[in-house]
Amino acid sequence: MWLNDFGSFRIGYLILVVIFLIGCLGVYDAFQKKHAILRNFPVVGHFRYFLESISPEIQQYFIESNTSGRPFSRNLRALVYRRAKNVNDTHPFGTQRDINMEDYVALRHSIYAKNPDEKDIRVVVGGPKCKQPYSASIFNISAMSFGSLSGNAVLALNQGAKKGNFFHNTGEGGISPHHLAGGDLCWQIGTGYFGCRNEQGFFDDEKFKEKAAWPQVKMIEIKISQGAKPGHGGVLPGVKNTLEIAGIRGVVPGTTILSPPAHSAFSNPDQLVQFVQRLRDLSGGKPIGFKLCIGKTEEFEDVCKAMVAVDILPDFITIDGAEGGTGAAPLEFSDSVGLPLEPALIFARLTLVKYNLKDRIKLIASGKAISGFAILKNLALGADMCNSARGFMFSLGCIQALRCNTNACPTGVATQDKHLEKGLVVTDKSERVYNFHKNTVHAVKELLGATGHTHTSELTVLDLVRGDEMVDFANRYFPDSVTHHLE
Repeated sequence: MWLNDFGSFRIGYLILVVIFLIGCLGVYDAFQKKHAILRNFPVVGHFRYFLESISPEIQQYFIESNTSGRPFSRNLRALVYRRAKNVNDTHPFGTQRDINMEDYVALRHSIYAKNPDEKDIRVVVGGPKCKQPYSASIFNISAMSFGSLSGNAVLALNQGAKKGNFFHNTGEGGISPHHLAGGDLCWQIGTGYFGCRNEQGFFDDEKFKEKAAWPQVKMIEIKISQGAKPGHGGVLPGVKNTLEIAGIRGVVPGTTILSPPAHSAFSNPDQLVQFVQRLRDLSGGKPIGFKLCIGKTEEFEDVCKAMVAVDILPDFITIDGAEGGTGAAPLEFSDSVGLPLEPALIFARLTLVKYNLKDRIKLIASGKAISGFAILKNLALGADMCNSARGFMFSLGCIQALRCNTNACPTGVATQDKHLEKGLVVTDKSERVYNFHKNTVHAVKELLGATGHTHTSELTVLDLVRGDEMVDFANRYFPDSVTHHLE
């Protein structure tokens, strides 16, 4: 009997303690001055903040439809997961898209379809002055730095690129040991010149020359701007800036690193093309290009004029759309700055044609290209190949948790938290990276065959539903360009 009484006493005691603690919390809430909701609704107000903290998960798992998720729908994410796992990627019962909407873009297929060529589709990058041209896949890993991504994520990407024979863009954070697993590299040089900077943060010729000679470095890309935050330097939150990353970049660990919004090595079109030649000479003639999100179209045209004037051309230009991704950016920059990929790609191609440059410069499209159709559409609009960042993140296991900037990525992809990073098993994920690339390129070949073509170079904008509208768009907004080259 006394045991029962003692048990009842303990329960009653615990209830009193809980009531006391709730009372203390209520008093604290009523007198604190930071949160109006808690002052007006002590204790109860905490439920609001709890629900807000799990709002992304509620939205993703219980509310969004298969086609409404942003920036990528559940259907597209599932497509990547299935291709990465090398399992059935077919879709039942017909499309779930509203194909009567104005933004519907599709392929105009041919009744004389061709069998897809089983050989890999490659594009040679390197103009007349390039001494070490590179044969690239039509689908490659876009710029993601070690620091933005975990070491395991970068290592898995590089191993997958090695097996699949496609290139891996380092991102502006420089070449880390995790990039050196044997995969081909496109070394990106940003405004911070990480990996090739002096103590004052300016470009260092000798440091660049040393790394550019590494055999893994096949191409070099000058990052002028990126789609998610054009006109704004890169951001590495201090919580992600570990001792290892700081050593690679040549910065102080634990501090938030803001790359300058513009390059110190050049400040006008003439200096830009001279910087291209400078890097070409220092690298021993490797392919040199630059990446930008187009804003003021006249500035891109001025660069083309400068190229023609001195006969110095980049070997490639990467066009990043305003829909491009990033680990961290101000919302206003992500939402409201830059041209989307479609009009930017059309404009870039037409301008290069106008100045008789297109046959010597390869165009790379970057921005939400994760499906075979997205790649083929970009090629029809004028690109020679595509890069993807978030597609390959999905292949690593990214679940679009939208926590890239918090160091709390639950899948170990976009974090420097060692506890979270260990969940990403490199041997498994590198195989998925390889599978995703292989199966996506195969999808491109099948779609290409459906259009009646045998090579991507045969594609034009008129292979797209709404292609006529895109030609009209080019005539309306870029009247000085040679629009018949879109056809």
